[in-house]
Amino acid sequence: MESIIKNDQGRTSIKKVTFKSNGLNIAGLLYSPIDIDAKHELVPAIVVGHPGSGVKEQTASLYATLLAERGFIAITFGAAYQGESEGTPRGMEDSAQRVEDIKCAVSFLNTVKEVNAEKIGVLGICASGGYGLSAAATDHRIKAIATVSATDMGRQFRNGGDGKQDPGIIQAMLDAAAADRTEEAKGKEPGYFPIFPESEARAKAMGDHVFEGWEYYCTDRGQHPRSAKAFPWNSVDRMAGFDTFRFAHLITPRPLLMIAGSEAVTFWQTKEAYEIANEPKEVFLINGASHVALYDKMEFVSPAISRLEEFFKSTLE
Repeated sequence: MESIIKNDQGRTSIKKVTFKSNGLNIAGLLYSPIDIDAKHELVPAIVVGHPGSGVKEQTASLYATLLAERGFIAITFGAAYQGESEGTPRGMEDSAQRVEDIKCAVSFLNTVKEVNAEKIGVLGICASGGYGLSAAATDHRIKAIATVSATDMGRQFRNGGDGKQDPGIIQAMLDAAAADRTEEAKGKEPGYFPIFPESEARAKAMGDHVFEGWEYYCTDRGQHPRSAKAFPWNSVDRMAGFDTFRFAHLITPRPLLMIAGSEAVTFWQTKEAYEIANEPKEVFLINGASHVALYDKMEFVSPAISRLEEFFKSTLE
C-alpha cells in the first residue's frame, strides 16, 4: 500500500507505504529521486533504520532524504510497537523484532518495481546500527551495510552508554522487569520506565551524552510527538539478553562501513563491532562529532553523507 504525500523541494518523491513484519503493519516512508521515471533503469536502494526511541520522521528521514537526492531509493519505517506502526504494548523495544523489521523492509523493497533487488543496502543509525549488523549477518539480500553511531542495545543497557555502568544497575532493572511480567500475568497493564531525565537541569547533571540525547528528543531540536519517552519494562530483558554484534563476522565478504564521531562516548561499541567483523570493513571517524551530533548537525552529517554516498555507489552500483 502506498500514497504520494509530497515532493521535497522538487528533488525527492516521498510516499507513505506499509509492509508486514511478523503479522504487524509497519508504517514506512519511501524516498525516491524525483527523476526516477525518466531514467528507465533499476535503482539501488537503502533501508534506513531509526535510533532506539526514535521515529522514522527524525534522523532516519534526514539521511533517507539526502541519499535519495544522491540517486538512491531509500525507505525509513517505524519499528513494530513504535511510531505509526502496529503492536502493543506501545513503545516496546524488542531486539529480535527490530532485526526482523529490517529484513521485512528489504523484502518490501524487492516488490518496488524501480528497485534493483540485487543492489540493496542497509544504513543503521544508533540502535539500528546494531540491528542492521544482525540483519546483514544472516540475510544475504543485504549487499552492503553501513552504520552511524552504532549501538547494541544489549550493551547499552548492560554496560551503559560509556561502557562503565555499575553492574548492579542492569540487575536491578531485570528484577523490575521480572516483577512487571508477573503483574501482567495477573491482569495488570504493563509498567513503563522513563528513557530520559525529567528536566534540563537533571539531564545536564548526568553529563554531555545524556543531555544531548535529552535535548534532541525532548526539545524543539528534534522532538516528535510519536517518539517514545518511556519503554515498557518487558523491553529490558529482550534487550539485555540480545547481542546484535555477535555474528558480525558473517557479513563477510559483503562490505561494512562504520561511521562514528571522535567525541562519541559510545565509540567503544563501534570498536567492538569492528573487531568482531571481518574484512572488508572500515571505520570512518568524524572529528568533533558526538553520538547525537550525527543525528542532525549538518557540519557532521554532511561528511557522513558524502562518505555514505561513496560507499554505497561503489558497493551497490
